Amino acid sequence: MDHLGITAKETKSPWGTPNPVVAACSLADVMSEQLAKQLDEECNIFPTCPDVSEPLLMGEDVDTSSDLMLAQMLQMEFDREFDTQLRREEKKFNGDSKVSISFENYRMLHPFDDSDSSEDEVDWQDTRHDPYQADKPTTTPRKGFVGKGKNITTKHDEVVCGRKNTARMENFAPEFQVGDGIGMDLKLSNNVYNALKQHCYSEQRRSVRVHDKKEHSTAEQAVDPKTRLLMYKMVNAGILENINGCISTGKESVVFHADGGSLEDRAVPQECVLKVFKTTLNEFKNRDKYIKDDYRFKDRFSKLNPRKIIRMWAEKEMHNLARMKKAGILCPEVVILKKHILVMSFIGQNHVPAPKLKEVKLASEDMKGAYYQVLHMMQQLYQECNLVHADLSEYNMLWNEGKVWVIDVSQAVEPTHPHGLEFLFRDCRNVSTFFQKAGVAEAMNVYDLFNAVSGLQISADSEAEFIAQIEALEKMNEDHVQKHGKKTHFTMSDGGPPILNDDDD
Repeated sequence: MDHLGITAKETKSPWGTPNPVVAACSLADVMSEQLAKQLDEECNIFPTCPDVSEPLLMGEDVDTSSDLMLAQMLQMEFDREFDTQLRREEKKFNGDSKVSISFENYRMLHPFDDSDSSEDEVDWQDTRHDPYQADKPTTTPRKGFVGKGKNITTKHDEVVCGRKNTARMENFAPEFQVGDGIGMDLKLSNNVYNALKQHCYSEQRRSVRVHDKKEHSTAEQAVDPKTRLLMYKMVNAGILENINGCISTGKESVVFHADGGSLEDRAVPQECVLKVFKTTLNEFKNRDKYIKDDYRFKDRFSKLNPRKIIRMWAEKEMHNLARMKKAGILCPEVVILKKHILVMSFIGQNHVPAPKLKEVKLASEDMKGAYYQVLHMMQQLYQECNLVHADLSEYNMLWNEGKVWVIDVSQAVEPTHPHGLEFLFRDCRNVSTFFQKAGVAEAMNVYDLFNAVSGLQISADSEAEFIAQIEALEKMNEDHVQKHGKKTHFTMSDGGPPILNDDDD
């Protein structure tokens, strides 16, 4: 190469500037301890990469000098924001719709997300995989069996069917408490499951009937919505100041205490009672005999309109009380009648009702005076008011201020009623029995009391014969009505048998 006049230092590479030549070092320099120490210090500057398979820890003491650690933290924050936005979109998409769409499959929940924020917590109500929900019983495939040989299990297996029946109980009505049968691994047989299912359906139907009955009828100590509305209207109109509460309940009515208000045409007592006649029709199945044969209501009576009978029952008591008040008999004073609610004056003082004659303990003289008051009242009721109480007893008479007051006269009828004299005989027997047991020596027996009240002189050796004569008089009166179309009243001829006279009123 020398003869061409070109040296090694002047040779040029056709590919550009060559790399600088590294100066060769001797073996002694390589084995130098000082150089090894210098290289070791330079390598310690770079940290070792963390193991990605280990769980990522979050906290104040976490070393954030590693790029991989920072990347994982940023990815976790991104996933959290993505899930939050996804929940907003899901809520906006579903709105108030009863059928909702879940975006659960699109969420990117980070496995190391342990945030304590309630906003970032997973709403398990919106997920399809509730960790607190018991596993559902596994179902057999369509072919009807699983396994092979001795381990084969068909769809008729007792354990599988039992678990299926337990799971089906979740479809029962919400008010039917089934308990945690799945969690207890309860296995119900087909007979038990069918019996529970039938019981659930029966309870649903019964609940509907009971609810419907309560909505359209008056319960024991409550009123239906229509009756409650009438009571509110009375208070709003100023007839009553307020309604305080229930005093008593009976077969036919519920009685409430109220503070009186005012009316335009007359004054209202300071204390009143509301007699709410029950609208349950079964209470009146055996009581229509008191009203269907009463000529005052006979033309308006109709079995096809049973609820109208209830209003007529309240109207009947109002008319009977008006007759008794006119004759001077101590009884409640009628204030107003609104459909099946009768407002009357209160018998008692300071919200305390007067006791019944059955409940009060009277001295012998007071009991004797009470007996003569009842006797005089029965005579007035029959002769002046032309009425028979038809349910008179110690339970329908009150003792107030040393006097006997009569209540509950809705069933009272006139003596010309087809069973009027029978009702009177029953009243006389109740009154005579009570006062005789109370020790009133002057108390007459039932036959003498009947003749004293009615004015009839019926004599008989036995009760059966006495009642037979009463029925004969009622039959004569009924025949007279059918023949002449007129009502009659019973009188006595001098020394002769009872006769019937035409009622000219």
